Amino acid sequence: MKTAAAPPSEIVDFAFVDEVVRESGSGPGSLLPILHAIQARYRYLPEPALRRISDTSSITPADIEGVASFYSHFRREPVGRHIVTVCHGTACHVKGAGRITDAIRRHLGLPADDDPDDDIPEGSEHGRDTDASGTFTVKKVACLGCCTLAPVVQIDDRTYGHLTSAGVPGMLKDFLESRESVGRRRTSGARRNRSNGAEIRIGMGSCCVAGGSADVRTALERAVRNSGASAAVKEVGCVEMCYATPLVEVVSPGRPTALYPAATVDDAEGIVQRHFRTKGPLRILRSALTGALDRFMTDDVPPPVSMKSLDARDPQVCAFVGPQQHIATEGSGRMDPLDLDEFFAHEGFAGLRKCLEGLDPDTIIDTVLRSGLRGRGGAGFPTGSKWKMVRSATGDKKYVICNGDEGDPGAFMDRMLLESYPYRVLEGIAIAALAVGADEGILYIRAEYPLAVHRMQEAIKECDRRGVLGDHVLDSSFALRLKVVEGAGAFVCGEETALLESLEGRRGMPRVRPPYPAQSGLWGAPTLINNVETFAVIPWILRRGAEAFAAFGTGKSKGTKVFSLTGKVRRGGLIEVPMGVSLRQIVEEIGGGVEEGRIFKAVQIGGPSGGCVPAALADTPVDYEALTSVGAIMGSGGLVVMDDTDCMVDIARYFLSFTQDQSCGKCTFCRLGTRRMLDILDRICAGKAQKGDLEKLEFLSGQVKSGSLCGLGQTAPNAVLTTLRYFREEYVAHLEGRCPARRCKALVSYQVADSCIGCTKCAQECPSDAIAFTPFKVHTIDSSRCTRCDICRTACPVHAITVETG
Repeated sequence: MKTAAAPPSEIVDFAFVDEVVRESGSGPGSLLPILHAIQARYRYLPEPALRRISDTSSITPADIEGVASFYSHFRREPVGRHIVTVCHGTACHVKGAGRITDAIRRHLGLPADDDPDDDIPEGSEHGRDTDASGTFTVKKVACLGCCTLAPVVQIDDRTYGHLTSAGVPGMLKDFLESRESVGRRRTSGARRNRSNGAEIRIGMGSCCVAGGSADVRTALERAVRNSGASAAVKEVGCVEMCYATPLVEVVSPGRPTALYPAATVDDAEGIVQRHFRTKGPLRILRSALTGALDRFMTDDVPPPVSMKSLDARDPQVCAFVGPQQHIATEGSGRMDPLDLDEFFAHEGFAGLRKCLEGLDPDTIIDTVLRSGLRGRGGAGFPTGSKWKMVRSATGDKKYVICNGDEGDPGAFMDRMLLESYPYRVLEGIAIAALAVGADEGILYIRAEYPLAVHRMQEAIKECDRRGVLGDHVLDSSFALRLKVVEGAGAFVCGEETALLESLEGRRGMPRVRPPYPAQSGLWGAPTLINNVETFAVIPWILRRGAEAFAAFGTGKSKGTKVFSLTGKVRRGGLIEVPMGVSLRQIVEEIGGGVEEGRIFKAVQIGGPSGGCVPAALADTPVDYEALTSVGAIMGSGGLVVMDDTDCMVDIARYFLSFTQDQSCGKCTFCRLGTRRMLDILDRICAGKAQKGDLEKLEFLSGQVKSGSLCGLGQTAPNAVLTTLRYFREEYVAHLEGRCPARRCKALVSYQVADSCIGCTKCAQECPSDAIAFTPFKVHTIDSSRCTRCDICRTACPVHAITVETG
């Protein structure tokens, strides 16, 4: 196999490595930050740099090698100048991420994703995933957290959504043409001039930015400046209605609020002119001249302004927002995420101040217990009980950890909360630390969430500067120091003991319990670990009272739950609903159901550890016990809708592929059992099933569940078991060589109907030359050359190309 040689030691700046070690620390717990800093400098981890770490710190070569080789985020070989990251999360998978990956690799002249590892493109110096020119390196990632834009590709720091195979060349061209300006774009943290009157709000979360909000914001700022309008363009966090981004909201005193969904740069001037008066003839002349100059410089005439406004009474808006109850997402779409003064003005840190001024730790914990809050990370353990265990544990030193390693493909709740409400999360952490007796805390956040990492770091700095955190929290005797540590691409680190191993500078492999982290956690000290959403609701509970929170939900599932609603649904987005609402209410009322002409088939809930609930059981209420009774779990809150074009056998294979790839390898049942199950599913989807395969899947599922140490392995078979339970007829069809959903490539063929008009568009678009160029004749497809990329079907103007199975 051809590999790239390690660079000579002289190209590695040892002074830089030494500085990183000095700033990060020389102990094992500093290894992740050190490796992140080195990779940020060199784009991979040069061998001489790793040796230098060992020479100048107490970190052993074995630990460095173990960590660098374990986490998928770290690269050991040189890469191209730009990284093309293709999301393969659940929402992206059901919307064709595999085809996007194939199209990118094909366009760059790379071998197919499933070719042998030693098949390296001719002329490449960087391996099989980098093109011959060294421009692009292609990699897959479990989830980018922009699920409502599926399928999604990220090139360096720019994200492209709603991609098609045919759009891949245009995406790469657009990136190369615009890469110089991308680096200058503001994505967060810039303060706006305040206005006591009108505001033009625009969401600047990751999904919003990927959808074009940054460009629209710039255009709005220019329009306001040129017109002299008395309004402030204000960045806000997640607007929840991700299906409508970029979403512009105009709020004027005494006037109805106006919403502009899917706003464009060309809409900006019209929006400002519709709502605000310009100041004098000179302003009008300046605006006109500036607009004319812009059109002259771009040699482009903008299209007519699209004035598609809505108000809060619009039926679609009411359907999406009406059933929701905002607690974790209180103030949604209204606040600048990093404006601490605005947070204070909306009862920010009021819950913490109440605790500091009048509540002892036992009373705080009792309040959380009476609220009925259960951990929102997936297991649903009573939050107050966990806090009580840490409080009563012996030890002079205690820690509090926020688990922001949201690795479930198809989920982005924690990312949104971290990006949109950083101060609220910090307030929840501070209340917890006060209650359990901790004076130090860590936020462990996925490296795939750079905006969340940035905003939390900035929020901590601002709180330290203003005395909200530090040696005297809000002028009290309570001290609390917080910091952010980035994860490195290991799903298993969402399990709390694996997360602890990662923080201590080792491979993220679960520990045997007991002892539990509450008794012996980080560095052996009692440690409280809760997820982001759990901390985000704590301030509300302390402000409003336990009874107010417990008034929402069901008997054993109190309060609200935040979900990411994605997949084959009309109105995807971020929602917060009371526990006990049904899956049908979420999908059909809030989400608007599936697209016209399609049939609602199933909901996948709970990520890889969850299950697929069929439409027939869509009236199941969303609470811990009800979901468990149908074979699913609440999980962290990913909710992916599927229609009749989705193959449930393929979905089961997808999740097994994910869990098998993410298995840390510690448990034999998880490591080998999931591999054996995946082999069987691969065989079934390839039309090569053997007698007894379904029974073997069920047997192996039981073995993996009972023999695995952590939750990842114990729940890995859930997707297989629920699809076998509710969609067994699809498995039987695959055994007969048919894929009813026409999804599995090996079991389908593309055919041209007699209605073909011979326009040759399919032949022109076909990347594998499987369609002969025969103008004005009915075309034919050479099945031996057809890659089932689906480009011909989408290109055909008369829908003459069909997908057949069996």
